[in-house]
Amino acid sequence: MTIDPNDPFLSLTDLSDAYRVGSVKPSQVIRAHLDRIARVDPLIGAFQVVYDEDAMMAAEAADKMFASGNRLGPFHGIPFGLKDICDVEGRITTGGSKAMEDRVSRVTGTLAHRLFAAGGIMLGKTKTVECALGGWGTNQKMGTPRNPWDMQAHRVPGGSSSGTATSIAAGMAVCGVGTDTGGSVRLPAGFCGLVGLKVTERRLPTDGILPLSQTLDSPGPLARSVEDTALMLLAMDGVAGWSVDQDRQESRCLFDSLRAGVKGLRLGVLDAQERAECTSDVIEGYDAALGVLRNLGAELVPFSASKPYAELTAACGALIAAEGYYHHGHLYDQSDLPMDEDVRSRMLGGRDMSASNYMRLLSDREEARDIYISLMRGLDAVLTPTMTTTALRLEEVDQAVSPGHFTRPVNYVGMCALSVPTGVSDAGLPTSLQVIGRPNDEVMTLRIGAAYEAVRDPLSYPVLT
Repeated sequence: MTIDPNDPFLSLTDLSDAYRVGSVKPSQVIRAHLDRIARVDPLIGAFQVVYDEDAMMAAEAADKMFASGNRLGPFHGIPFGLKDICDVEGRITTGGSKAMEDRVSRVTGTLAHRLFAAGGIMLGKTKTVECALGGWGTNQKMGTPRNPWDMQAHRVPGGSSSGTATSIAAGMAVCGVGTDTGGSVRLPAGFCGLVGLKVTERRLPTDGILPLSQTLDSPGPLARSVEDTALMLLAMDGVAGWSVDQDRQESRCLFDSLRAGVKGLRLGVLDAQERAECTSDVIEGYDAALGVLRNLGAELVPFSASKPYAELTAACGALIAAEGYYHHGHLYDQSDLPMDEDVRSRMLGGRDMSASNYMRLLSDREEARDIYISLMRGLDAVLTPTMTTTALRLEEVDQAVSPGHFTRPVNYVGMCALSVPTGVSDAGLPTSLQVIGRPNDEVMTLRIGAAYEAVRDPLSYPVLT
């Protein structure tokens, strides 16, 4: 196939196919992305640092490998962004904190190693909420990326993987790495009109990633489509590229599931109490998506969690604060350090938690997970909106309230979940559907997302004027 290397919204799948047949070179695509970063990122602020020279060196090496018939797989030559809490040996990893702006990584984490081994080309490190503790995507000291869907008002990008999401949404990267402790992959995906996957905890390695909550942290992919997200997941999983190629070409394994549809599936949907938490534009997008899935043959069944999502959200927040303070409290206890005051308030919430209360949190979580799974008996997945509202203006944000009303409970009860865009509101802002699957059932969430995406109205892209 023939593609334009200067197209800022190339899909991973189309780009990979074009590389395979030799209609475009990685060096052309990487050069075009670096040029766009130079033009666009001063407006968006997605990148903490850009590695121009290294990216071009990797692209030229990929050119030679392709020319000699040594393609590594579908991720070879793909330009991606790496969230700036992920270590790469010899590079600075700030964790979004001005207090750590000189912190040089001593090792490269396993996840980054896998993406490099798959042939991925890192464009740079993307911005994050300080210490990854925040769902709105704001950062007082290092800058808040602009949501590219509104170039007139500065709207939140979602967090904490704010830079990864905005870099993709603005056409500066094809895909990227986020991490999700309470929604930090799905929220920025939702606010920015992307697909984001929160994997089951401990499915992907977290070594070489600055911790927030050792219980809840899970890295995950963000991309423009469900299949792109699936391809990146396989690279993050360390699956050999030749194997992925064969499975994709023969529609086996994961790729067979992506085309299986939803006919006959039973899907749980929000009850009236939870619907009332959402703004009208979010509910409109949610109901439209439910209608599409119903028309595709899915059976929609009312679903109520054992506790209101607000209670599960609060419990998740308490666990994040306790474990976050364990890892980073020494920074926030020092009043002279240049820390984000919004994050400081959240982080210090875990300072005075007793050991008995912490152990009770963990015990309550196990019980909540068992109950949630039992309530899902007979269902293939549960559907909620990703967010309760579309992206707010910065000045509208209440930092005391988490936007993770529907995302934090997923982490708390140990599920996996996919965020997939449903369209844009009348105000021109993305709305999003969350597909919640049982632990280790990422394939089901991707299957449902792919079936919906295949018949959803085509999405527009942000206009960066």
